[in-house]
Amino acid sequence: MSPRENLNSKEIRVATLVFEGMTNPEIALCLGSTEQVVKNQLRGVFDKLGVWSRLELALYVASHGGASWAHRDDEAAVESIQLAAFAARTA
Repeated sequence: MSPRENLNSKEIRVATLVFEGMTNPEIALCLGSTEQVVKNQLRGVFDKLGVWSRLELALYVASHGGASWAHRDDEAAVESIQLAAFAARTA
């Protein structure tokens, strides 16, 4: 079993959004969550993947498929999250 298979779908989304350069507040806004929930999810992702920082997480995701690392059936959700992030940045 690969480390990625230990992650739930929300953790995979959070990891992918970190890879895309989003901040915790931006991720929280996109997921309709709070910044604290995002921090908790990141802590779990770090533990499950054996990384220590956002940079290591981004490098891990990059070396395992990058943006396509998210579930294939969640592609529409990821696209809407990306659009919401763009809207949040330009607002």
